[in-house]
Amino acid sequence: MTDRRMTVVGGLCFVVGALAFVLVFAYLAVNFDYPAVLDGEPADVMLRLRDGGSTMRTIWAIYAFLPLLLVPGAVGAQVACPSSRGRMTLALVLAAMGSLAMCLGLMRWPSIHWTLAEAYARSAPDARSSLETIFGGLNLYLGTYVGEFLGETCLAAFFVLTGFSMLDERRFPAWLGWFGIAFGLTFLIGAFRNAVPALQAVADINNTLLPAWMLLLGGAFVWHAGRDKHGRAPGEAPPPLTHDPNQ
Repeated sequence: MTDRRMTVVGGLCFVVGALAFVLVFAYLAVNFDYPAVLDGEPADVMLRLRDGGSTMRTIWAIYAFLPLLLVPGAVGAQVACPSSRGRMTLALVLAAMGSLAMCLGLMRWPSIHWTLAEAYARSAPDARSSLETIFGGLNLYLGTYVGEFLGETCLAAFFVLTGFSMLDERRFPAWLGWFGIAFGLTFLIGAFRNAVPALQAVADINNTLLPAWMLLLGGAFVWHAGRDKHGRAPGEAPPPLTHDPNQ
C-alpha cells in the first residue's frame, strides 16, 4: 500500500471511530445512564446491565473494539509525518498501548461484568456481597487504572507528539498542529480526574472534544494526503523563481 493510501486509510479510521464513538456513547447514555452509572452501587449497576439484555451486551462489545481503530489511524499519522520518523514511531507505540488498554478496560462489560451480573441475579442475598466486591475491584483495576488512566495518558501523548510532528510538515496548516498539542495536553490533564476530582469537569469536556478532534484529524489526513512535502497538491506547479537583481 502506498504512503498516500495508508494516510487516507488512517484518516478514515479516525473518522469512522469518531462517528461510531458518538453513536455508541449516545446509546449507553440514554439506556444505561453512562458514564454517571459508574458512580452507582455495584448491585444497581449489575442489575441494570443484565436488564439491558443481548442488545446492551452487543453494544458494549462494539464499544470495546472501537479503540482498535486508533492503531491504523496512528500508522497513517506516522506515514503522513515523514519528517519526524523517530517521534512518530514513539507516538505509534503509545497509540497501540493506549488502544489495548482501552480495549481491556471496556471489554470487561460484555464479558466478566456480564457474567457477574447474571450470577448476581441468581444468587442468594448472602452471596451477593462477594460478587459486589469482585465487581468493584474489576472496575477499579480494569476501568480506572488500565482503561481510563493508562489508556488516556498514552492516547494524550500520541496526540501531543502528532501535533508537534504536523508542525514540521508543510502540507498541514500550523494551527492544526498547535490545536492537536493543546487538545493532547487537555486530554492528559483529564486523565488524572480520579486522583483530583476537581478535574472531572475537564474530562467531561474531553468526552465532547475527542470525537471532534478525531474527525478533524482524520479529515486532515484524507484531505492533505496527496500533497507533497512542500504542501503542493498533485499537478500544482511550483511557485515561480524570483530574480535577485543583486546576482
